[in-house]
Amino acid sequence: MTGTTMTGRSRDFQERATRVFGGGTLSIWKLPDDVPITVSRGQGAHVWDVDGREFVDYLMGSGPMLLGHCHPGVMAAVQAQLARGTHFHLNNERAVEFAEQVVAAVPCAEAIKFTSSGTEATFYALRLARVATGRQLVLKFEGALHGSHDYAVQSTAPPALSPYPRGVPDSDGIPTGASESVLIGEFNDLGGAQRLVERCGTDLAAIIVEPLQRALRPEPGFLAGLRALADSCGALLIFDEIVTGFRLAWGGAQERYGVIPDLCTLGKAFAGGFPVGAVCGRRDVLDLTQASRRGQAAYAWFGGTFNGNPIGAAAGLAALDALAADGVYDRLHQIGSTLRAELNALGQEVGLPVQAIGDGPVSQVFFGTGPLHSYRDTLATDQTRRMQFGNELLRRGILVNPGEKLYLSLAHSDADLDRFLSAARGALHSLR
Repeated sequence: MTGTTMTGRSRDFQERATRVFGGGTLSIWKLPDDVPITVSRGQGAHVWDVDGREFVDYLMGSGPMLLGHCHPGVMAAVQAQLARGTHFHLNNERAVEFAEQVVAAVPCAEAIKFTSSGTEATFYALRLARVATGRQLVLKFEGALHGSHDYAVQSTAPPALSPYPRGVPDSDGIPTGASESVLIGEFNDLGGAQRLVERCGTDLAAIIVEPLQRALRPEPGFLAGLRALADSCGALLIFDEIVTGFRLAWGGAQERYGVIPDLCTLGKAFAGGFPVGAVCGRRDVLDLTQASRRGQAAYAWFGGTFNGNPIGAAAGLAALDALAADGVYDRLHQIGSTLRAELNALGQEVGLPVQAIGDGPVSQVFFGTGPLHSYRDTLATDQTRRMQFGNELLRRGILVNPGEKLYLSLAHSDADLDRFLSAARGALHSLR
């Protein structure tokens, strides 16, 4: 596919979506009007829209489809569970088995609590930290995405620099108290984090960090330094591994980077494309959720109707079984490294300052010449060209969220990479 055109069905669905969805879209972003895509089906690393147009998928459901669409093992497990029941709101066979697998795999995990989304997971992780420490303040890093609750949407994508340590709320309607309880630091600036801890450490409940912040790699010593800072002031260190869990390594970013947090949050890839999240970590912290503590001792309310849903758990068990196969992580790192190296080489070929960054099967493309260590560094790059590049990929049959991360999967073949790189070459030439 070398181009896309909007036909009657595409136009019709776009108009219907505008009428029924708040903001005209399911999410907080929207594809350009000249490339409306309403997905009809997916298979492996490809999706087809309602007009039958085929796209190679580098969005992958915003990350959950690490095994690709309609993975046969996941589909078989879900179909088997459908015949046994879809929801119980009680301990169930699949949920217990899934929890055992996750706790065995994740280095920090002594216990686990399931949620239905990553947003819930980070929200509850922060609540657990506040209960465990008896403190209120949280330190997060500018540009980090921890979901959409009031404590998370602070300086996630500020259009200008955050007035450290105060943040910039990403939405109206957030209570002042929520914003005032979140301190903002700069990713990869350990000295800045240390100064904040020296100033506010006695009130700090948690340091929460994406160990791979979007596609920005942690500098050597940064995560270990945060571990030491949390220990020094009695705060909990929380790794938000919604993206990195079971993606960068079997044990996630904490295995890959060699730093163990007190708590971590999981989601996206570990449940095979189903809406499952989790908080796992120290048993003494997770046990603060025991109902018998309510009114008697420090207690953290942690619940949800669909937590531990057997369909999601069955999908998760099948996904972990597939991810445990030999050579999985070698392949994921190989295709990610190849993609980034080839994109950077294309930038040199075309004469554009392309910087493809990331780790493993997670990448992002920026246009600029300066080093990229923090969100502030990315603000100094060409934001317009970054979006244009994504839009041009869409027009060439590559499904992306323009300007944002590229997700690779085990379903992506070498031919799929070649097709992406061919489209990228054309897109870069068009930007000239």
